[in-house]
Amino acid sequence: MKSFFIRRITLNLLTFVIMSYLIFQLMVLMPGDPLDILVSTSPGISPEDIAKLKEIYGLNKPGWERYLNWASEVLQGNLGYSRTYGVPVTQIISSPILNTFILASLAMGISLFVAIPLGVFAAVKEGKWQDNLLRFLSFSWLSIPSFWMGIILILLFSVVFKLLPAGGVQTIGVENQGLIQLLLDRISYLILPSLSLSFGLIGIYLRYTRNSVVEVLKQDYVRTARSKGLSQKRILFVHVLRNGIIPIVTVVSISFGALFSGALITETVFAYPGLGRLIYDSIISNDFNVAMIALMLVVALVLASNLMADLLYSVLNPRVELE
Repeated sequence: MKSFFIRRITLNLLTFVIMSYLIFQLMVLMPGDPLDILVSTSPGISPEDIAKLKEIYGLNKPGWERYLNWASEVLQGNLGYSRTYGVPVTQIISSPILNTFILASLAMGISLFVAIPLGVFAAVKEGKWQDNLLRFLSFSWLSIPSFWMGIILILLFSVVFKLLPAGGVQTIGVENQGLIQLLLDRISYLILPSLSLSFGLIGIYLRYTRNSVVEVLKQDYVRTARSKGLSQKRILFVHVLRNGIIPIVTVVSISFGALFSGALITETVFAYPGLGRLIYDSIISNDFNVAMIALMLVVALVLASNLMADLLYSVLNPRVELE
């Protein structure tokens, strides 16, 4: 266990470094220059001054050298300044991370609440019309793009029925109306984007739950429990779910990290100020430091979720040895 953990940490760190280098080089290749705004707002600046500024900021150096300079600054805790807002990156990135974490957690909670009971029900009804219908729905939900689902939800609940806000995070001035009103307002803004994100997850979790429970139902110890006269409810909750839920925990751990990267389109559609929207805006505005740190946070979350999935699987299933 200890040796496995050390190897995985080392592999994750190596992967993180390689990804940071590749993302940095892609950012360097983007059109535009960090001095473009300065030049555009100072028409009298001379080419000599521009060349001197590039030398000061290291923009005249090759990509690999610029990466080493950037990495050394990050390791010292200096994440740089936002070119768009003119403030340290740490002041910009904390709020979007929290917003995306809340959105991803709610989407995952909705997905598990719907998918696990439906998956168990489909497994119990294996081969019957209920099972076929749920399998068809799961494939349908998997095939629906999140941005298309978001647009449909906006049209239905914001334009036609006018029940929920179409985008944003809260109503202006609602914080002056008390804590309860603020919470209710924030929840109303979270409903549509979380539903949009959860549809694909429901399809994934439903399929995994159904297949896992079907496999467990065919095990010898389940047939033994039936022969002893145990009720179907006791067999499901005591014997089947305890073992059938293990693969679901692994999938959930992996997908939680992927949600942070997958939320980019959904957050853009709903104008939700999360990490995905921040990455999109910073790339469009060529805000180099913000984009780099935000992208590296997503990479770190994906790597950490994969490691957590392996560890949880070994804890839930002691028969599996991590080597």
